[in-house]
Amino acid sequence: MTEDKRRRYSAPVVDGIAKAPSRAMLRATGFTDEDFQKPQVGIASTWSRVTPCNMHIDGLAREAGEGADAAGGKSVIFNTITISDGIANGTEGMKYSLVSREVIADSIETVAGCEGFDGLVAIGGCDKNMPGCLMGLARLNRPSVFVYGGTIKPGPGHTDLISVFEAVGAYTKGDKRLIEVEQVEKVAVPGPGSCGGMYTANTMASAIEALGMSLPGSSAQNAESEDKLADCRAAGAAVLDLLERDIKPSDILTREAFENAITVVIALAGSTNAVLHLMAMAHTIGVPLSLEDFTRIGKRVPVLADVRPSGHYLMSELVAIGGIQPLMKTLLEEGLLHGDCLTVTGRTLAENLAKVAPYPDEQNIIRALDNPIKKDSHLRILYGNLAPAGAVAKITGHEGTHFSGKARVFSSEEDATVGIMEGAVVAGDVVVIRYEGPRGGPGMREMLTPTSAIMGRGLGKDVALITDGRFSGGSHGFVVGHITPEAQEGGPIALVEDGDEIVIDAESNTITLKVSEQTMIERHARWQAPAPRYTRGVLAKYARTVGSASLGAVTDGD
Repeated sequence: MTEDKRRRYSAPVVDGIAKAPSRAMLRATGFTDEDFQKPQVGIASTWSRVTPCNMHIDGLAREAGEGADAAGGKSVIFNTITISDGIANGTEGMKYSLVSREVIADSIETVAGCEGFDGLVAIGGCDKNMPGCLMGLARLNRPSVFVYGGTIKPGPGHTDLISVFEAVGAYTKGDKRLIEVEQVEKVAVPGPGSCGGMYTANTMASAIEALGMSLPGSSAQNAESEDKLADCRAAGAAVLDLLERDIKPSDILTREAFENAITVVIALAGSTNAVLHLMAMAHTIGVPLSLEDFTRIGKRVPVLADVRPSGHYLMSELVAIGGIQPLMKTLLEEGLLHGDCLTVTGRTLAENLAKVAPYPDEQNIIRALDNPIKKDSHLRILYGNLAPAGAVAKITGHEGTHFSGKARVFSSEEDATVGIMEGAVVAGDVVVIRYEGPRGGPGMREMLTPTSAIMGRGLGKDVALITDGRFSGGSHGFVVGHITPEAQEGGPIALVEDGDEIVIDAESNTITLKVSEQTMIERHARWQAPAPRYTRGVLAKYARTVGSASLGAVTDGD
């Protein structure tokens, strides 16, 4: 056996006479005599033709492999799955979305654990495969780098996928003709890359860079660019350096690193899904993180980015002015980031940012600290008799901070969408969508279709929507998700009736159902849990094992 500490996992697989059969198999895949003496670097690719977010990642994986090989390693490319939220939204298929995060983490752990890779590069390009990749790397705890697949180019007229969703809502209201919807549909998604606003993919890419698990700049690059190809090659090489230094995810993914990620997500007006995913990632690496941490950090971190869905600009425009690095440097200089956190460069965050230039003077995408879009976080953690274990709201300030209205209750996303599009939802309503939680759905679908229908019908400022499901990063309006306990477990949201008054206050961070405690007790006594919607297969297994959304909706909890 070799004494090369860089090969602590591959050596037991390929060294010695007893491993001749293993070597014979690997020779068929292209290994040479010399390759057996090199550290093996697994390249976890999320490539597929399922979605434009990932359709180019096979080429990026090859670039990362070449980078690892040139640095003295032996790369082995393997695939994991991906699904498309944008395609599946509003259908039964969307129930597999959050489930896929766990499948991806499981598959990366399974392949790398079996094959004995010494280090890894994981390349993700869509909402769930990115945290899934990080969770897989964290479980393995071997020297690793994450690469973001990059953002898509905008369509003509500054359009993107959310433009299409909202065009459908405008059509149902009568504000757009069918041909106008078709025109947007045909141009809004012009090629490879993740959806173009500060939706979940770009939010999570930014969070992962802030965590220190991707190379500087990786989160803010166009999918089709030389910068992205160079990022992949550099990531492959970086794993060899991490192997030499024995720097592992557990050295990087500290509590302070997660606080940095939360800070950057808030400053960027990022997706509510970041709460769910950062909690899950922290759980995986063994770092204590709770909903209260988002509230604590949110009190001192302003929203600075004027980006979609609530703002004006797309990620490609942020890329053009320097990405998130100048923003991070500003936050660091203000004392809002922990500069001593280690990163995959082998240097600290502060060292990585030392020579970063500021944004151009004429840019309007990132506000100055003394001129924020919102003085504190848009991610509000709400509690009250409707969400005793917590809920997550996205209140950017455009919607106001207070909403009071009458409940309009639906027990599925489909029913809610029909009700909204047919005019059953009117100004002053609080749309309640329940039995969409992690167990009840199962799978905690995103409510992008109903929120887009609300916006498209011009009700964005007149209607609130609450759910035990979650939201797409593209959702905006007065929305509250992740309500726990969920309806399937008999949480208060299961007991709401049409006409009940609901008050949401994003200043006091409360969500209140104006129904007496005695009435709630009586309703609960009559309530019966619906039968599981699935009794076999991955959705049934997920429903049996998944934990609360307030704990990250993980399937390997204590």
